[in-house]
Amino acid sequence: MGEVPSLLSLCTEAAAKELIRGDDIVSDIYELPPDLFDSLLPRLPPVALQKLQEELSFRSCNDHESTDDCFRNGRKRGRYGNFNTAWKTLFKSRWPKLVKPIEPVNWLAERVEKYELTSDWQQMYWETHIQDCIDEAAEIALLPSFDGCIGEIKISDAIIKYIGCEGHTSHSTCDYPKLSYHCQQFGYYARSLRLQNVFCIAKTCHLLSSSKLESLVVRRIKSKEHVDGLCKLLRQNSETLRSLEFVHCKLSTTFVSEICESLHMTGLQTHRIEHFSVKASRFLETNPISLPVGLVSFLSSRRSLRSLTFCDNRLGKNFAKMVFNTLLDASSNLSILDLSENNISGWLSNFNWTSSSCPLASLRVGKSLQSLHVLNLRGNNLCKGDVDCLKYALVHIPNLKNLDISDNPIEDDGIRSLIPYIVEASERHSLLSDLKLENCELSCNGVTQLLEILSTLKKPLDSLSIADNGLGRRVAAPLGKFLCTSIRVLNIESIGMGSSGFLELEQEIEEDMKLVRINLSKNCGGIATAKFLSKLISRAPELVAINAAYNFIPADSLVVICSALKVAKGKLEHLDLTGNNCCEERAHASMVAEFQRNGRPIVIFPSLPLNAPHDDDP
Repeated sequence: MGEVPSLLSLCTEAAAKELIRGDDIVSDIYELPPDLFDSLLPRLPPVALQKLQEELSFRSCNDHESTDDCFRNGRKRGRYGNFNTAWKTLFKSRWPKLVKPIEPVNWLAERVEKYELTSDWQQMYWETHIQDCIDEAAEIALLPSFDGCIGEIKISDAIIKYIGCEGHTSHSTCDYPKLSYHCQQFGYYARSLRLQNVFCIAKTCHLLSSSKLESLVVRRIKSKEHVDGLCKLLRQNSETLRSLEFVHCKLSTTFVSEICESLHMTGLQTHRIEHFSVKASRFLETNPISLPVGLVSFLSSRRSLRSLTFCDNRLGKNFAKMVFNTLLDASSNLSILDLSENNISGWLSNFNWTSSSCPLASLRVGKSLQSLHVLNLRGNNLCKGDVDCLKYALVHIPNLKNLDISDNPIEDDGIRSLIPYIVEASERHSLLSDLKLENCELSCNGVTQLLEILSTLKKPLDSLSIADNGLGRRVAAPLGKFLCTSIRVLNIESIGMGSSGFLELEQEIEEDMKLVRINLSKNCGGIATAKFLSKLISRAPELVAINAAYNFIPADSLVVICSALKVAKGKLEHLDLTGNNCCEERAHASMVAEFQRNGRPIVIFPSLPLNAPHDDDP
């Protein structure tokens, strides 16, 4: 015999059914005692909760009471907070894996309570619901056999059940199963959406007519029909849209111009886009002699643009050069420029026009990208000659903070070409603080020279990555000296340190460090890694995270690490020991179980068996 339902659950179910049917019971619910009202909200399904909140908002904030008065009224303000809590509970129940990224992590020093007061969980719920409906409908619309209307696509029973409409879809006039119903009823809450090309049609403008999109990601735009439909949607949201991203698209010069022109606000040759991104897409003209007219106008017409990304698009050097020159001439407010994963070797050859003996400060002529803080040139097949030109171009970016030239075969000569810029930037107290040189085919000699220079700078770096370069143990001594500077984030993953390198590194550290995060994984250091970790933990009071995975740390070394953790009085929150022999058995896990911070374990063990083969190559 099943459990007998309570009177409260029966009443809640009856109230929910009447709300969904549209019966007028809101007045009765509103007059409930506070304890019954508060217990009712978390029991209502989403559609019923939505209708109740809409009706209460309409009745409470009417012609005789302003919206501000509603929120000054303690009872009504409290009930608004109770609604928000109910929506959060529904969101967590339906999408538990999405909650963690939304809520702030501990080290951001933001209280969750404060975050919740500013978070509209109702908006997030219906926006995510709309995205689920659109994704499901796209799978049907993409089938070759589909020839119907997108708005008429039936939403699955599983989604209908989630919002509490199961059992209400049998009426001939009921629209709950149709995509159009969900878009028209809840599209108002959509601020950020992802659309497949099948949704880049005029019908989508009607479906999302109530939306005020702020962020849009479109995928697989390939035809004139797709572009025409997208442009209509962009014009419809030109007043609110701030972020636009293209993924896996094929774009001609004409397509790019039409898209950029559709972003202009009504009657104005300007736009409000702050983030524009094209990723893993192809331009049909890979090495044009000029940029699309619409793109030039887009990059030049407004100072709202903050980030610009052309990543993995097989761009040629001409395209990259013209984008850079256009931004330079426009004196934009751009903060982030990402040209990564292309093939643009030679793109800055026009900057190699002066004698290398001239001081870099004397080259500050003409316009500059004063606002640019981040430049990502990762994976562009750049060589030593490109770095020679880059150091002159960087003079036109006086406030650069982060420079990433990883995955380029610049070798030691490239580093030596970059050092004069780094020194000059430090002397004028520039903002340069983060340098990434991963997998650049560097040797110990080149990196040693770099570390020695970095250790003497007037304005030291905060973050450095030299990962995936075959440096060997000889880099340990200069690296140890460098660790004693003000460096806060260091990545030395897979540089071939070995046990002898870690032993030497340990001996070099004789004073406290300012290190906050370090990645020393995949260096095959064995027991020497554990000894270095012990020294590191005791000498870095600000240390928050360590990645020591795949270092062949033996089981008997865990005692050394635990001893260091016991006496440490720092801020360590994360020690990754994945892929080490020291954590093969349950007994090893129990040894570190006591070490926690903010209720979470500090030491991370692998979730998979460690006897599986591991390729330590980068």
